[in-house]
Amino acid sequence: MPASNPLNPPLAEGIRRLGFRKWYERELLSSHAHMALAVLAAVALIASFEAFNGASPGEKLLNTVFVVVTAGVTLWALQRYVYLLMHAEEVANQANCPRCHTYGLLRLSERPRRGGDDDGQRLVPVCCKRCSFEWDVTDG
Repeated sequence: MPASNPLNPPLAEGIRRLGFRKWYERELLSSHAHMALAVLAAVALIASFEAFNGASPGEKLLNTVFVVVTAGVTLWALQRYVYLLMHAEEVANQANCPRCHTYGLLRLSERPRRGGDDDGQRLVPVCCKRCSFEWDVTDG
């Protein structure tokens, strides 16, 4: 599980504190911010390569450091973008009430959690705000 981030709360805390739709919106905004960071870092990577032309040996060493750093930031930001986007979409695909087919009107259920941790997936008990049907959403 990723480290706790106040901008991206875990699913259960996010639904409790913000509601599902706001949690989902924040998850998508965060993922797209990481995509923008990846694009900016890739531009910096290309600029670092361009700076090699006509540079002295000391400048080439510094440019090599910039290339390594910007490549690392680009790869990290792309990985984080894909993770946040896929996590949000995976949860969103489970946000339809099985009974009344309402999308995204969820609240945390009061019933206790049932298993789920043995196979690496966390189950979050939710309840439909419209018809009070309860089911589990997989957060993993």
